[in-house]
Amino acid sequence: MPIITIIIVLVVIGLVLYLIENYIPMSRPIKTVLRVVVILGLCIWLLNAFGIVNIPMRLK
Repeated sequence: MPIITIIIVLVVIGLVLYLIENYIPMSRPIKTVLRVVVILGLCIWLLNAFGIVNIPMRLK
């Protein structure tokens, strides 16, 4: 996967997470859970993109 694609995905996900956290009213625990889930998913995706782990990301 090209590095530019990875950078674009990171920027878009960061921007979306920022907008959701700042402009959608939610309680603090829900924001924390949302942030943790997005970061964990992103870490797994990055590990998969760089070939460090091989986790199937598609549901069949």
